[in-house]
Amino acid sequence: MFNDTAKTMNNVKKHFSIRDLENLSGIKAHTIRIWEKRYNLLSPMRTKTNIRTYSLESLQKLLNITMLYHNGYKISKIARLIESDIPMVVKEIVAKNSVKNHAINAMKLAMINFDQTLFLNTYNGLLASKSFREIFNEVFIPLLNELGLLWQTNTISPAHEHFITGLIKQKIQTSTEKLLHIEPTKTDKIFVPYLPENEIHEIGLLYVNYEIVLRGYKSIYLGQTTPLENLKDVMKFYDNTYFLSYFTVHPTKDKVLRHVTDFHKMALANNASSKLWLLGKQNQYLQQETLPSSVRTFNSIEHLVQEL
Repeated sequence: MFNDTAKTMNNVKKHFSIRDLENLSGIKAHTIRIWEKRYNLLSPMRTKTNIRTYSLESLQKLLNITMLYHNGYKISKIARLIESDIPMVVKEIVAKNSVKNHAINAMKLAMINFDQTLFLNTYNGLLASKSFREIFNEVFIPLLNELGLLWQTNTISPAHEHFITGLIKQKIQTSTEKLLHIEPTKTDKIFVPYLPENEIHEIGLLYVNYEIVLRGYKSIYLGQTTPLENLKDVMKFYDNTYFLSYFTVHPTKDKVLRHVTDFHKMALANNASSKLWLLGKQNQYLQQETLPSSVRTFNSIEHLVQEL
């Protein structure tokens, strides 16, 4: 299936190590070597120092094989298929079953090759049968969860990560914008999503903002690296203001409690009814039972959404 798009992709990264293939496919390097030796499924090239390297076509083939393997095909049966037939069999599986794994693999290839067209075609194909919420939770979240490992193992560069996260942000923003043409139907809370100073990891906050607007609330989105002082202006205009933040990296361990304390003091001085809802891994350094009543932590987006 991926062969259909190979000719249109930019050849940014032409050669992959066996560890790259392991990280991208989820198939152990040891297993890949067995498949090569026993079934001749892949044909690696060799460097002058006899190290295996794999072409983009080999990566595409392995991802297709992985799709078949995870859908009940024995590797011996896959090996007997004519190579040109493998993409066709994958298409049949995608047509009959969940397209989740196919879409994730396609988006990995789009990321590696900085191929916006492949990303958009894959996304639009998903929209034919899934809602945006389903795409985000079933495809984007698993893909984002893999980015850390792929980056740490040098399978991708920071540029790859910025490219794919930028495209995902665009889709969240586009989906949110479609909802903003409808007047809010709930008035008991006004939400103000923001990220603290130096925090730039925005995808989680953008998605929570989408869920807020989807449920009929007014949202005043402030975005990245917002100083606490800037929140005062919003407090002056609205009561029942729920500030919402996502602490991924900042504030750091030694400053996260100070941020919460400073917010509480500011809220008491400017708008005693203001609340602060917090998401993100930096919450681990806060204990809910010791926090002011105006501050609440959530362990997941799902947990927070249940409270909307």
